[in-house]
Parts: sequence; C-alpha cells; structure tokens
Amino acid sequence: MTSTNPDAPSIDGAALLDEVEAFHRRFNVFPTEAAYVAVTLWDAHAHLIDAFDGTARLAFLSPEPGSGKSRALEIVETLTPRAATTVNASANALFRLVEADGGTPTLLFDEIDTVFGPKAGGNEEVRGFLNSGYRRGGKSLRCVGDGSNQNAEWFSSFCAVAMAGLGSLPDTILTRSVIIRMRKRAPNEKVEPYRRRSHEKQGHALREKLADWSATVHDQVAEAWPEMPEGVSDRPADVWEPLLAVADAAGGHWPERARAACVALIKAAQEGDEASLGVRLLTDLRDCVFCGADRMPTAAILEVLLGLDDAPWADLSDDGQHSKPLTARGLSKLLSQYVRPDNTPIRPRGIRVGSGTPKGYYAEDLSDAWARYCPPPPEKSATAATAATLQVSEGESVAEGPSESRHMFAETDTRPLRSVG
Repeated sequence: MTSTNPDAPSIDGAALLDEVEAFHRRFNVFPTEAAYVAVTLWDAHAHLIDAFDGTARLAFLSPEPGSGKSRALEIVETLTPRAATTVNASANALFRLVEADGGTPTLLFDEIDTVFGPKAGGNEEVRGFLNSGYRRGGKSLRCVGDGSNQNAEWFSSFCAVAMAGLGSLPDTILTRSVIIRMRKRAPNEKVEPYRRRSHEKQGHALREKLADWSATVHDQVAEAWPEMPEGVSDRPADVWEPLLAVADAAGGHWPERARAACVALIKAAQEGDEASLGVRLLTDLRDCVFCGADRMPTAAILEVLLGLDDAPWADLSDDGQHSKPLTARGLSKLLSQYVRPDNTPIRPRGIRVGSGTPKGYYAEDLSDAWARYCPPPPEKSATAATAATLQVSEGESVAEGPSESRHMFAETDTRPLRSVG
C-alpha cells in the first residue's frame, strides 16, 4: 500500500500527528499528557490496521457519568476509518460488519458497561467478539442459512475497537487495552464546544490526511519491530507494539513521547488494576500479613486482612449488589487458583500452635505464587512495621520489628488477640 505516485508531495508524519493531537485538545480534557499521545497514536493505527498482527483496544473509563467519555469517542469517530458507533449491537451484526466489503471498520462502543457491567446479561456473544478480535485471525464459528438449511461459516472479528463506559472491564479486555481513566473537568479546565455540523468536517479532513500518510508508510510499519521501553514485555508489549510502530514511522518527537506514554500508562494501569483480586490477595499476604513469618493461622490472616485500610477484603461483592467480608472459605477459594512449588493447589494446612493445630497457610506454599504474580516488594523502613505480624515456629510466638502492636498467640491459647498499642 505504499504510495505509487512519485510526484505526490511527501507528508510530514510528525506534524500530522501534532495536528491530530491538537484537534483532540480542542474538545477533550484527558487526565494526562500520556493520554493525548496514546489516543493520537491509536487514531493513526486504525488506518494501518491491516499492517498489524494485533490491535490495542482503547478504553475510556470513569467512575461517574459526565466525565467526557462519549465526547472522546465522538472525536475519535471523526478521525478513524469507517467508524461505526454503537451502544447496542448483536454479535451477528458485528461479525457481518467486519466481513463487509469496503475495508475493516473501526468499532466504537459507548456505554460498554451495559455489555460487561454487573447488571449486563445476554451479551456473551458480544463479549466473545471483543475478546477474540484483538489479533489477526481471530474468528468465530456461526451457523448461516434459512430454517433447517444451515451451514457453519467462520467470521472474522479482527478490527480496531474503542470503548467508553462506567466502572471497569474484565481482565481479558483490560490487559489488551490502553486505559484512559477519565474524570470530570475541573473549573479551570476549558474546552471548545463541539458542534458536529462544522467540526466533524474538520475531523474528516484530518482523517483523510491520516489515510494518505498511512498509505506512504504502510510497508514500513508492516515490517517494523519497534524497540520496547525497558521492562515492557508480554501482553503490554503486544498492546503497544502497533502504537510505537506508528510513532517511529512519524518520527520527530513522537518516538520519544510514545515510549514515555507507554511506560506511564502501563504503570497507571497496574497501580489501578482491580481486575485481579487474586494478585491483590497474594500481595497483601506477603507485604501485610506474613511479613517474613513462615506460617500463619487462617484466623490471624483474616483479622489482619479485614483491618487493612484501602483494601477490598471487608467489603467484597460477588454480584454487584450484595457485599460481605472475606471468609475462610473465600480465602481458600481465591488461593486455590494458584499452585505451590510442587504444582498442586494452595490449600490450608494444620499449623502447630501450642496444644492446638488450627488451619492456616505456609509461606513455602505461597512462595512460588509470590514470585510469579506479585510486584516487587516495597522498600522496608523503620515505620513500615506497623502491620500485624505473627511468627509461629515450633509452637512459640515470636513478635518481630520495632512496633509493639502485634497479633500474637500464646502457647496455650489459639485465639488471635487484638493488637494493643
């Protein structure tokens, strides 16, 4: 798809992306500079979708309405090829749209929480479409025909998808997405009122420029293997590869800005990720509960977890409506998803405490999961030892650290005592 007209004027890709970013800034208030960079690169990558093996999802999310998510999608719509916005489409219609003549569409889903939220129902096929369409070759098998005359056919789901919604999304979507966490505009944040009748034409003009520039760099991008920032690998690298390839093709300050945005948004996603409750549990067990102890009774673990500030354990919800604290059964269910070093599920075991053997967990059973799933442990400091710590070794209770506030077991009593200061 490289331009075949040698007399065609060259297009300054960096300057063009600057124009696209400026167009977003007129109407959108994004939370960070990195967000403007990522969204601009995403707009351009949609024009080069057939040059990539995969595509990054773009997710505008917020906890409250009125945070500019729909307006962000509206501007993206004017800049991307064959854009189709929907709030309620069947999976069959989506498959037909992707397979239709005229090129791969850019799908824009507003109110995506109606598909993935706690009250969503009957959207399993749409979820399957979104889960499978992030990579080239993603297909689903469907029956096509009239009445009893049905034939099985494969339908592609590979296309660029941007979404906007309240709350969060399933981990299968979040890990394949560039996440922009929108927020309400502050009084000092001003944007230009968007008027579709006039501004849409301006966006379309930029869209045509992006299409022309994309044709000139298509082959370069298709063969590119962009260098990832240090520490970016696996799924995040898959997400950012097409965006970094676009930045490298544009040149100028975009390669540097793109990699800075990549690192910033990946870090923000990891810090704000609530999708993996299991990883949060493992991390809290390592950093707030065990703290170097070799074993801990379940009762003591729960007491510490339920007392943690800014933690979900005292208010878990499994249906979006009813909440309850973490129980021994819930703890066992979450940890059983992970395995011990011998590849068997993590299970509670008897722990010798004085004359009793309450159920609990051993650090050696959790060690492999800690190493594989948890972020690096925080730096220890003199004030960090305020979390409750129980060291049970050969029936004796040992309290470590400078703080006297501890949950401890006496040799003759297996009940956890409240910490005292």
